Amino acid sequence: MKLVIAYFRPEQLNGVKQALYAKGIHGMSVTNIAGCGRQKGFTEQYRGVVVEVNLLKKVRLEVAVSDTKVDMVMDAIVEGAKTGKEGDGMIFVMDIANGRRIRTGETGTDILG
Repeated sequence: MKLVIAYFRPEQLNGVKQALYAKGIHGMSVTNIAGCGRQKGFTEQYRGVVVEVNLLKKVRLEVAVSDTKVDMVMDAIVEGAKTGKEGDGMIFVMDIANGRRIRTGETGTDILG
């Protein structure tokens, strides 16, 4: 099993969800976060004072999938999140040693939708 973690622009969330749904992936966790990377942020003026905003709003999406579906999930995330501009985001893949469904006690890949 793998855990796919993606960071991308909040306005792209609906497109990413639709791309995942089209591939049959419905289980996911979404968290609103703030972070910075190459995009670096921007400056704005607030009440006459220049303010540097370097932590930008992003979305963290987590999807647990079988090893065979990792590339499909990554492709769907790229399809939904890509704008072609700096700050589109990143995707990471981590191994999951094991898991258990609380309700039924199922373990391993049986818990994946």
